[in-house]
Amino acid sequence: MNWLDQSIMTKRGVGAGRQPVTHHLTEAMQKEFHYTIGPYSTPVLTIEPGDRVIVDTRDAFEGAINHEHDKPSELLNMPFLNPQNGPIMVTGAEKGDVLAVYIESMLPRGDDPHGICAMIPHFGGLTGTDLTAMLNDPLPEKVKRIKLDDQQVYWSDRHTLPYKPHIGTLSVSPEIDSINSLTPDNHGGNMDVPDIGPGSITYLPVRSPGGRLFIGDAHACQGDGELCGTAVEYASTTIIKVDLIKQWQISWPRMENAESIMSIGSARPLEDATRIAYRDLIYWLVADYGFDQWDAYMLLSQCGKVRLGNMVDPKYSVGAMINKTLLAL
Repeated sequence: MNWLDQSIMTKRGVGAGRQPVTHHLTEAMQKEFHYTIGPYSTPVLTIEPGDRVIVDTRDAFEGAINHEHDKPSELLNMPFLNPQNGPIMVTGAEKGDVLAVYIESMLPRGDDPHGICAMIPHFGGLTGTDLTAMLNDPLPEKVKRIKLDDQQVYWSDRHTLPYKPHIGTLSVSPEIDSINSLTPDNHGGNMDVPDIGPGSITYLPVRSPGGRLFIGDAHACQGDGELCGTAVEYASTTIIKVDLIKQWQISWPRMENAESIMSIGSARPLEDATRIAYRDLIYWLVADYGFDQWDAYMLLSQCGKVRLGNMVDPKYSVGAMINKTLLAL
């Protein structure tokens, strides 16, 4: 049996039984890409629960970096990174509901598919930043242009990496704040969790009418931590299916795939992000899977797993997960 048939989205989504309508959110329809996620931007699309959306995303630099001799400090205007498609409105979504976003596929877009990885001054996991203040000089600027296709990422003559795409920034709108697209929090945002790719469902807590879904920052591959500050950033054609779960009270983003469920926390320092993620996972196990809280706490000490999303942004993101084989009653 297809795991999707048993997923939370299928069992609880109000659009699970209807024939989906497919929409195409092109660059021309998007017009203006967003660098903040909030309740004040003009919606570009309204869909019904269960609909499918083909999204043409731009890379994290909105195409400003194209050559290995380019200097990010001259071409980028920090913090204007991670251009976002949206907001997409979902009919019937209200505060206290959840948007379920299933990523069907992600393909490279354009006549010359490639990705960009860059070292940017005062940005990354092993350099001084405004929040990790150091007297050291910034690391050198460096740009790498990488050819790719839907199977492989051709990093160098020495290394060819598997094409393992995911969406770096996926979120609903906060209720009142507008948050920059580099910052992850309980609305989602720039979590950079590599598991949020094709074959995954992300659950996001609705805080404003329509949900106001934002999506962007596609990565062709990325290791845990996004250490240098950028993954293989590329323009994608990403197909998502969006459903609505009514009256599911969750506080932080959650993820489900064929093997696991995951709670995602974002904070500084990194251990607080991990605590948020594990605590939310325990709450989930108690509320929906019949666990005793303290047994869940001890069980996760033995078999819980942690995925490091990023350690480079204003807040860090961590996913805490458990295998679905351990959820059966």
